[in-house]
Parts: sequence; C-alpha cells; structure tokens
Amino acid sequence: MPAASLPPDYDISVNTHKTSDEIAAPVTMRSPEFYTLRLDASYLRFRYWSTWLLLALLRACAPLPLRASRAVGALLGWSFFLVNGKRRRIARVNLRLCFPELAARERRSLLRRHFVATGKSYADLGFLAWAAPARIERKIRVLGLEHLRAVQERGGRVILLVPHCLGVNFGSIIAKHYPVFSMFKPPRDALLNWFINKGRMRFGARLLTRKQGMRPVLRGLRQGIAFYYIPDEDFGPKRSVFAPFFGIPTATLPTLARLAAIADAVVIPLFVRMLPGGGGYEMLLSPPLQDFPSDDPVVDATRMNHVLEASIRKVPEQYMWTLKLFKTRPVNVPSPYR
Repeated sequence: MPAASLPPDYDISVNTHKTSDEIAAPVTMRSPEFYTLRLDASYLRFRYWSTWLLLALLRACAPLPLRASRAVGALLGWSFFLVNGKRRRIARVNLRLCFPELAARERRSLLRRHFVATGKSYADLGFLAWAAPARIERKIRVLGLEHLRAVQERGGRVILLVPHCLGVNFGSIIAKHYPVFSMFKPPRDALLNWFINKGRMRFGARLLTRKQGMRPVLRGLRQGIAFYYIPDEDFGPKRSVFAPFFGIPTATLPTLARLAAIADAVVIPLFVRMLPGGGGYEMLLSPPLQDFPSDDPVVDATRMNHVLEASIRKVPEQYMWTLKLFKTRPVNVPSPYR
C-alpha cells in the first residue's frame, strides 16, 4: 500500500521490558503522564503531504452515511490487497496456520474479505475522528455494561482484555461509562499518530506510550482507571511464554496475569466488532474471568489466548491477520514467514 495509507498494525499494546520485581516495586500515587494531542507547524513539511491527502479523503468521507464512506474504504482495502504483497503474504500464512480445516478457496475468500474490512475500518477512523459525537454514539451499541458497573460499584480495579481486531479504536467510547486508559506504539508518521489518537481520545480515553513502561500502568490501575489492554502481538522470546493460539504454540506475554495479581484487578473480556453495511459497531463486555490469575504463567497465557481466539472466530475477517503473529518459534522451528 502507498506510504500515505494507514498501517494495519497500529496498536495500543503494553511493553514488558520490565522484570516482575520491577513491576511489583512500590508505585507512588501521582497521576501518570498521559499523552497530549499535539498538532503543530512541523506537520506541514513535505514529508507529510501524502498523509495530508489521505486525511483529506477521510475528512471528506466523515459526514457521509457510514455505508457510503465504507464503500470508499472498501476501495482502499482492495488497493492495499493488490499493491502490498508483503502484508498479503503474512496474512495468507496466518490464515493457513490458523484455519487448516478450511479449503484453500475458502481461505482465499477470507483473505479478500479481511482486506476489504481493513479498508472500511480506515474510513471509519475518519468517522471516529471528525463525526459529531452524538452521531458516533448512535452507531455504537454497548452490551454487558453491567459487568463493568458491578466492579465499579464495589470499588474494584479493571483490566479490559481486547483482541487486536479492526474496530479496536472504537472501544475507546467505553470512557463515557468508565474512566479508561491504554497504551500505544506511535507509528513512524507523526501526523498519522496525531490523527489516530484524535479518534481514540474523542470520548475521554487517555493514552500512554509503550516506551513509558509499566509503572504508569500500575499508577493508573491503582487510581481506579481501567486499563484497555491488547496483548496479542509477538514481542520475542525474552519475556514471553509459549501458549496455544489457534492450536499453534505462540510467544505470549504473561503480563496480563502479573498485572491482575499486582494491581488486584479483575479481567473483563471486551470484543468490538464492525457491524455490516452502515450499522456501526457493537461492543460486548463478558463476565470477569473467574479464578484468574493462577500460579502458572503458561496456564494463564493459555486461558488468555483462548478468550481472544473465541472472540476472533466470531468474525475472523476482522482480526489483524497482517501482523507476524508467529514470528517467534520454539527452538529449531523455522519462522513460517521466511
């Protein structure tokens, strides 16, 4: 896809370049230094002009009916499919590994649907950034909010466990019902970073950058702010354990269980899916995980992956298959992306 296009791997994952002892160290109760949205004259440089053209297109689509703007997004998705061979190959490998029961023809169809859905999600980011708040709220249906409110009423702490699906940024509207923060890795394009975070922060969600580490996360949790956590990326073998994900041993961060234990937080799965046509999005909060965490990081990582996988299987075309999910392999097992 052209350099101006939105990357498929924007994320708000957590950094685990801290040991358990460092994470568990005493944390002062001062507020975390949350990200501040900034747009200045430096973004007028020539290097950003192609990004401005993309944002102009998305800005023009924002007032349109969602069905119409998604038609434009579908064209973006098809162009991405046709010109970005690298991401197309990664997604094809992931689908072959995760859905061996499907015929090759069915996987090809799923691959094409994924790229079309990805393009639509790009157009929806313009809707999230610039449409009137009341209009956005009418397009988002929240189910299971009682699970979050029950924890709030008893003064508990919450980690929202969210799979890396295409509608992940729309989950930030949960901040209207409960204070929430998340983490993100800034893309290389600073203007693109501003645009994506403008949408994420529309309804009061706060952000930390991944390089800030884990201590601000604990401060936020201990101050009663829910952590919107998206863990399903491959961060290498150093801090990971191998746990099954779609039946494949996968390098998985054990951070969720450690955070839940140290912060005495409950884990509530949250799934955001794009509705067909102009239907907007649906957010489903499930009951808190019971008897979590355990004393075994592999058991906990396996359970987390099972929760994520169950959500992904509902609408598999909406998962971010263009990520190298299985880059880190057990000893003597080659990378499937070579």
